[in-house]
Amino acid sequence: MPQVADSRSTVLIEGASGTGKELFARAIHNRSPRRDKPFIAVNCGALPDTLIESELFGYEAGAFTDAKHNKPGRFALAKSGTIFLDEIGDISPAMQMRLLRVLENRTYSPLGATATWRMKARVIVATHRNLKELIGDGQFREDLYFRINVVRLGLPPLVERKEDIPLLVDHFIERFKTITAKQIVGISQDALAALALYDWPGNVRELENAIEHAFVLCLNGMIRIEHLPEQIQPQKEPLCVPADTSLKAIEKQAIIRALNHNNWRKMATARELGIDKNTLRRKILRYDIRLPAA
Repeated sequence: MPQVADSRSTVLIEGASGTGKELFARAIHNRSPRRDKPFIAVNCGALPDTLIESELFGYEAGAFTDAKHNKPGRFALAKSGTIFLDEIGDISPAMQMRLLRVLENRTYSPLGATATWRMKARVIVATHRNLKELIGDGQFREDLYFRINVVRLGLPPLVERKEDIPLLVDHFIERFKTITAKQIVGISQDALAALALYDWPGNVRELENAIEHAFVLCLNGMIRIEHLPEQIQPQKEPLCVPADTSLKAIEKQAIIRALNHNNWRKMATARELGIDKNTLRRKILRYDIRLPAA
């Protein structure tokens, strides 16, 4: 990522919803020589096709009804900084063509303008969709794909990078401490164990929501299991975890304990842990958990 940040190249970030694509885009910007310039984020999927062009490129007075004043677009607001175009796979074919011209020529014209503006910003795009499949279905331009796919970064779902959970939890605790002014000092090992066992279908966004939920219920001190959302709390008694235990060791210990509780019946164990039976089977293989001798 530092090498990518130092370059001027267009970056394509792919990953499921909630994996932290904008967070990663901001990290690239903050490590780049443009860190003192604006970072402008645009959710292309949230804008209707009738508005996205004026939002990106701006317009001049008289360009259409109610356009009484000049309005700079997001490219103009980004200046020499970074513009982040999220959900690039959701824009229309007409807008794809317009964006392709901007990326090729690095120039654009606001709606109603005769002059051409120079685009100085670095472009980072992101999508949760498979662009190659969209190309095959005729929904995404192949030439635009090659233009944005200079440097491709794939963000795996949170369930595949659980080693990130402690760092993300610390980040969100510091963030919500600033917002709420609550004196939360951290999270207990038992609560961290519960976070490690959960499969996070909503990815990083769901983890952020879980910590915000904990801040609502925790008045001060340490976030504990009872402060977490109900679906994350273990159904049996909490797992007692020594300090400084790794996240992988926590998860393996919890699975073995649950298997023992349920006489090694996998369906009952999966129910206790709140995970799918196929997920449990994968975890047993991953941690090389052996069935007890008969």
